[in-house]
Amino acid sequence: MEFHGAKVAVFIGGRVLVALRDDFDHIPFPDCWDFAGGGRELGESPEECVLRELKEEFGLILISDQLVGKWAYQTTVPVGTAYFFAAHLPTGAESGVVFGDEGQRWMLMTPEEYLSRSDAIAHLQDCLRVYLERL
Repeated sequence: MEFHGAKVAVFIGGRVLVALRDDFDHIPFPDCWDFAGGGRELGESPEECVLRELKEEFGLILISDQLVGKWAYQTTVPVGTAYFFAAHLPTGAESGVVFGDEGQRWMLMTPEEYLSRSDAIAHLQDCLRVYLERL
């Protein structure tokens, strides 16, 4: 299946790793809380895409075996198919975060906080909700 990108909800302990997107008019979802991930590069699998993006955005290196909960979902910006994953790391793994050059800042927040925020990306809230219901 063709797809344009992938996202991953990285749980560190009981909290999820998020980044506040830049506040630029020319990007989708400006100034909103986002998960790691992004656009597919030529020939990448969904797993390769999301692992590369995680490394670029947060400096975290995972292997595909650490990804769980894979499913495709439809997006409107851009229009098409993307993939959602989750990964679980132990408390303290945040010490390995090296924030990249995209976004304003990062933080760990509880899944409940992410789900309740008006400045979180709605379709990712839906993905997170579905993932949590499947646990």
